[in-house]
Amino acid sequence: MKHAIFRSLTLLPWLALAAGCAVAPDVTPPKSAMSIELRGTGDLGLVIERETGSVQIINTTQQKTLAAIQGLGDLSHASVVFSRDERYAYVFGRDGGLTKVDLLTQTIDKRIIQGGNSIGGAISQDGSIIAVSNYEPGGVKLFDSQTLEQIADIPAEYAPGKFSKTVGLVDAPGHRFVFSLYDGGEIWLVDASNRSDIKTTRYQNVGLQPYDALMSPDGRYYVAGLFGEDGMARLDLWHPESGVTRILQDYGKGEAKMPVYKMPHLEGWAIAGNQAFFPAVGRNEVLVMDMNTWQLTGKIPVHGQPVFVMAQPDNRHVWVNFALPHNDTVQVIDTESHQIVRQLTPGKGVLHMEFTPRGEQVWLSVRDENQLQVYDTLSGKLLKQLPAQAPSGIFFSARAHETGL
Repeated sequence: MKHAIFRSLTLLPWLALAAGCAVAPDVTPPKSAMSIELRGTGDLGLVIERETGSVQIINTTQQKTLAAIQGLGDLSHASVVFSRDERYAYVFGRDGGLTKVDLLTQTIDKRIIQGGNSIGGAISQDGSIIAVSNYEPGGVKLFDSQTLEQIADIPAEYAPGKFSKTVGLVDAPGHRFVFSLYDGGEIWLVDASNRSDIKTTRYQNVGLQPYDALMSPDGRYYVAGLFGEDGMARLDLWHPESGVTRILQDYGKGEAKMPVYKMPHLEGWAIAGNQAFFPAVGRNEVLVMDMNTWQLTGKIPVHGQPVFVMAQPDNRHVWVNFALPHNDTVQVIDTESHQIVRQLTPGKGVLHMEFTPRGEQVWLSVRDENQLQVYDTLSGKLLKQLPAQAPSGIFFSARAHETGL
């Protein structure tokens, strides 16, 4: 009976033609369309190859490299943000280069030299403005994300004729940007909601040498680390009129610091529930803070001086990499017990870590081994090794939907 039904169904188009009825057209795409590989952007990413001035476009689902793109200039200190549709990556190079990379066509869409020494950038809440943080000339510049035409120049002049390096640039809700002045000891809040009337609010005397900063995941708090003294500076963006508050002023006070082999990155802070885990400057410790009280609640001894302290998306574990001479090691901390539950030795020069959006994988750049390594976060098993030329930063397109990255 089934075979009879099948045969009758296959005859239906011919019977319809014989009866003069309309038949749905053949929807098989032409061969030329079938030969095009369609690709979404949600599992794509960019890897910086610092010594060759190139980037790799990678696919996290397939765990493979899709393309290598040359000609991005000095990438010795580079970072990346993504357009809201995840198609374009904006690469900020040390030579002041701003490069717009098309992840689908795997080409450079546009490239400009906007400064003399750039260390990072951000993209506005609506994705229309790119902000670039400069050492030389000291300040921040704003650009249209489509054309890369300059919208505004904000010199970081903290005293007459004195310009500061700018650090810790992040986006904030309300089409705002926040950054710190390393030389000036200030935090500036930029309101870019009206391109024709960009406003800047200065917060002075926030502390000595703010060196990096982070935004809390909800976009409320901007926290700058201070290199020149103990403590941190916090700006509440719900109540910016209240000014900057000093927090953790006594952590480490009176203790002898070790030489700092590499400045830690606060953008990699791990905020898990009401706890924040962050690297201590010049100490072999990960610090723990209560986000409700802004008080230090713990110090976790670790293998070396931490650089990045990053939480898995489920906040269950925190992954830590280290400065020389321990930069061949990664440790994993349980956020509940504060115990080290796993230690990996991927190889020399582990510079950066990046989790897939739902946290089943973590990708590591192992510079001195010229490798990317992919690990299963549940078992700690090495899943894949990919060749890369002195890789450093790893950036996945899911960052397009996170504030402050």
